[in-house]
Amino acid sequence: MKAEGKITGVIGGGLAGLISSILLAKQGLQVILLERKMYPFHRVCGEYISNEVLDFLKREGLYPEFLDLPQIKFFEFSDTDGKSVKIPLDLGGFGISRFVLDQWLVDQAVRLGVSVRTGCQVISVEFHENSDSFSIGLADHTAVHADFVIGAFGKRSKLDKVLHRPFIQKRSPYIGVKYHVKTDYVRDAVALHNFNGGYCGLNAIEDHQFNLCYLGSRDQLREFGTVEEMERQILWRNPILRKIFKESEFLFEKPEVINEINFEPKLPVENHILMAGDSAGLITPLCGNGMAMAIHSGKLAAEAITTGRSRKEIEKLYEKNWTGEFKQRLWVGRNVQRLFGSGGASVFARNLIERTPFFAKQIIKNTHGKPF
Repeated sequence: MKAEGKITGVIGGGLAGLISSILLAKQGLQVILLERKMYPFHRVCGEYISNEVLDFLKREGLYPEFLDLPQIKFFEFSDTDGKSVKIPLDLGGFGISRFVLDQWLVDQAVRLGVSVRTGCQVISVEFHENSDSFSIGLADHTAVHADFVIGAFGKRSKLDKVLHRPFIQKRSPYIGVKYHVKTDYVRDAVALHNFNGGYCGLNAIEDHQFNLCYLGSRDQLREFGTVEEMERQILWRNPILRKIFKESEFLFEKPEVINEINFEPKLPVENHILMAGDSAGLITPLCGNGMAMAIHSGKLAAEAITTGRSRKEIEKLYEKNWTGEFKQRLWVGRNVQRLFGSGGASVFARNLIERTPFFAKQIIKNTHGKPF
């Protein structure tokens, strides 16, 4: 089943969906990308990208050279008491908002001939054995027919329920909250500040702004009633976070919030759909390279479709390559997360990083990939 002349439907226009669409289009394949929202828009995301993807982006002409992006060289960590430690990052990375990056990538996709359909809510995906193809049902009662489907619909979607994916049956205690701020902070570090029940990331992005994004507790939000009150009562107990929240200029009218963030293992191929990005597995935010993983998984999905000679070979190739690149990294992230988000554990982690920098470097090494 050669890919020439075949149609690929990509569900979700985040990084994994955009990268896979662009690479398939570069190979002359027909691609239909379906995105629920209208570009540009904000996503709850750390907005730090590991340099493991830098060579790839530049090689493919996908790095936005016209932007003066902050170069991130250090990792800063504070425990719940606000005591901090800072260490250098081996690879480093750069900061860029999804609002800007996704718009840049979708412009490249359109230029290359990808059929980008925004405002499209996908409500079903069915694989038909007799025709060896898919029908993708949309909320407007129309359907898109495709020979291959890449599922890049994010952390949690109604489609996960429709497809009966096991992880969706489990409740998650986590919420994600994101702001853009202007503040007086170092621009060459990605910071992780702990509070009781979660941790907050901060790093510079374009236009002298910072992305502030935290993983918090659904139960705490329920207890205090509003995001703002939860922040005052919980996050502000860390003196560093209190200072950031009190002295920063917040640029959103209201925060971006998502519920039920789930780190349970997922399968990279389900119902013959190649799952990419967060749809295939969500790495804990403390590891700071979810965006790089999404980019890489989009590349792997496109390569499987263009090189596999049959559906079975495409699926096996993608599953093998995805597992080799990401399964161990996700496992390490889930286990290391136990050292964050509580007083005693975060103090222990901070002392360990401070006294044994090798420990932190090993975590970073085992949750990040090599340049490709």
